[in-house]
Amino acid sequence: MKTTVKWLFIGTAFAGLLAAVAGECRAQDPLSRIKQGISEGKICYKLAEPEDVKALIGAPQEESQSQDGGMLLLELKYPNITILFGKMKDEPMPFTLRSITAGGERLDIGQNKKLVLRNEGDLKKIDRFYGFQNISLARLDLTNRAELLNSMSFDTLTEWPEKAKLPAGFDPGFLLENHKNPGLGIRALHRKGIDGRGVGVAVIDQPLLLGHREYTFQIVRYDKSGLLEFPPQMHGSPVTSISVGRDVGVAPAAALTYFAVPMWENDNLFYVEALRKIFELNKILPAAEKIRVISISDGAFPGQPHYEEWKETLRKAESLGILVVTCDRSVLKYGILAAQPGKDPDDPRNYRLGKYTWPDDILRIPAGNRTLASFRGNDVYMFDRDGGLSWAAPYIAGLAALAFQAAPEIAPQRIIQLLIETATKTDAGPVVNPEGFIKAVKK
Repeated sequence: MKTTVKWLFIGTAFAGLLAAVAGECRAQDPLSRIKQGISEGKICYKLAEPEDVKALIGAPQEESQSQDGGMLLLELKYPNITILFGKMKDEPMPFTLRSITAGGERLDIGQNKKLVLRNEGDLKKIDRFYGFQNISLARLDLTNRAELLNSMSFDTLTEWPEKAKLPAGFDPGFLLENHKNPGLGIRALHRKGIDGRGVGVAVIDQPLLLGHREYTFQIVRYDKSGLLEFPPQMHGSPVTSISVGRDVGVAPAAALTYFAVPMWENDNLFYVEALRKIFELNKILPAAEKIRVISISDGAFPGQPHYEEWKETLRKAESLGILVVTCDRSVLKYGILAAQPGKDPDDPRNYRLGKYTWPDDILRIPAGNRTLASFRGNDVYMFDRDGGLSWAAPYIAGLAALAFQAAPEIAPQRIIQLLIETATKTDAGPVVNPEGFIKAVKK
């Protein structure tokens, strides 16, 4: 009996030793180390750099770089593990972690959580494209960071340090509210009843967050054919809010039809098919919903497949009295303006040249330093610093909707002509003049 107990004790001890050895082996496994690093906050989305991963699990079997639009990508490959880093092409920032895939499944590295900056060193890892949107800066002292804060976008989800740790005079709440105003007298037109009512506007863009307070009541139809599995993308909400948004939009009473398309596929066929649907819709829509303006925040049409079909479809749209507004500068040479933060957006003198302007611009549109709807939530707004032609196209489309309300029989090209002729000459170039434009339309 004693011998049996003795051997049982030895067997149990040996099993415990094996378990300890196995646990130690597992701890040395790269995937286990990565998971531990994630749980300890050492490996996290947009903060971990390639050297952080290499210090944890060693050099990769393979390392390669590529480019996706304006983003440079760095891929590290380990046995059964792929780790992807990214950085904006034109920004002096390091590669930071974007995804980790192990065994065909993505690990949770915090992509869908608020990003909490740990120290001032993390500031250099944040790109200007999204800026401080959905980021907590609460742990930092930003008193001496006025230049950085005045260059970065943010949103209503941004968590700021206490006021004493912000630069004097920096008031993100005021900026968000003041720059909801679409500017240049647009709201004065709304007060006169020129707000797009009785006009249908179509936006063709990426999958849209449907419930945002800026535009949910303006939507009369939403076509997401073939993209049901895709969640809302960043691009659609700001574009839609600029054209028909309740507080930030140019034509807040217009009836909105939205077509979600895979813009990332870079093929004109998606736009051609959407326009053809619009042509058919207009045959049966009531007068107040007939689509007179189409906004597409893309301009790369000549370099994409089905270009000849695209051109033919544009010609048909014009023949049907529909204005199609895009970012194609070969059709209309326009650039963008940036509002001077905190100043009156209605005064054309309070704008400077935006990020995207050219010497031959014949029209310039407010796009930078604007508050817009965000895809992150139904009540979330973003304050976007740079803007772009993507934000200018729906502004022009909104003005066209106002024109069609004021003069339903006006020809599409006449709208473009009057926008150019009525522009206000300023130090920032020919600034669009909504009130002067509508007066000319009515004549």
